[in-house]
Amino acid sequence: MDRKDFIKTIALSAMAMGIIPQLAFKNAELSYEELIGKGNPTLYGNGFQIRKEAFDAFTKMKAAALKDNISIEVVSSYRNFAHQNRIWERKYKNFTQQGLSPEKAIQKIIEYSTIPGTSRHHWGTDMDIIDANVPQPKNVLSPGHFEGNGSYVRLKKWMDANSRDFGFYLVYTDTPGRKGFKYEPWHYSFKALSADYLKSYRKLNLKDILKNESLMGHQHLTDSFLDSYYAENIVDINPELL
Repeated sequence: MDRKDFIKTIALSAMAMGIIPQLAFKNAELSYEELIGKGNPTLYGNGFQIRKEAFDAFTKMKAAALKDNISIEVVSSYRNFAHQNRIWERKYKNFTQQGLSPEKAIQKIIEYSTIPGTSRHHWGTDMDIIDANVPQPKNVLSPGHFEGNGSYVRLKKWMDANSRDFGFYLVYTDTPGRKGFKYEPWHYSFKALSADYLKSYRKLNLKDILKNESLMGHQHLTDSFLDSYYAENIVDINPELL
């Protein structure tokens, strides 16, 4: 069955059940491959890649911010499994070469970076942003740039006041007591998609996802570590996105 016939069949089935065809697709779960970064999603963007609905909302948000002389620039968006694995391997090698034990190297990595197969960036719903209308500091994704006299303070204040109107929510907040990944004032997620994607992801078994992947340092990803990682790094996020 080709794609056109498949779509027609799904639509007719949905109508027979009294479901609007668009909702049948909207409520469908992503494939396992797409959830872990091994799919082939259709993405949009110039210099970045996110899903169509997120792209349309971002385009409107960017236009609104420009009226206040803020140019929202996406510096990181969709990352597939292989991309995330390159980040993982680079950091693992760097930290272990500095003398950290494998266990401590992994703990250092997951302050800001995910284990391949577990990243929200695999979904095409999340992005890291800066303001392109200001002189750029070194290491742009640093919390200090978004507070005090930092380069991106105006961007952060604008996003705090307006991002929800366009469907974007901060993922890793500075809420006291939140565990897992450290505060990332640059990381936003398009809730209309990502909330459902997270629900689908939570139906997967994290240990099953990783057991067949020969990740660098994989022998140190114990069951107890993964249980903690799931509870703190995947689920302990902005509750508005759950």
